[in-house]
Amino acid sequence: MGKASRERSLADTEARAVCRNLRVSPQKLNLVAASIRGKNVDTALAELSFSNRRIAGDVKKALQSAIANAENNHQLDVDQLFVKEAYVGKSFTMKRFRARARGRGARILKPFSNLTIVVRERGESE
Repeated sequence: MGKASRERSLADTEARAVCRNLRVSPQKLNLVAASIRGKNVDTALAELSFSNRRIAGDVKKALQSAIANAENNHQLDVDQLFVKEAYVGKSFTMKRFRARARGRGARILKPFSNLTIVVRERGESE
């Protein structure tokens, strides 16, 4: 029984990894994602390893997961991979309050983000 499998949304030379509910704002995460977009995976891993941003470790983990998916699930050559897409989406936002003067309260927003990384194998034409 069970559901019929749906068609694969990616090309045969692509693999994806999704990291959900990262505790960082999408704007800050997009700065890190933009720094690896379009680069070879070894260059992107090196850049994330030496980045000073807190979230770079989680982005590196997601990139390593995409590389592992490409190698193990789709039999792609790891040396030919590059980051085709790295995009960020909004997740939920926790709302908190902080006591302020004269009985007032100030709202504190704690946003979460989703990260999707797509790696692709370079062909002869690319």
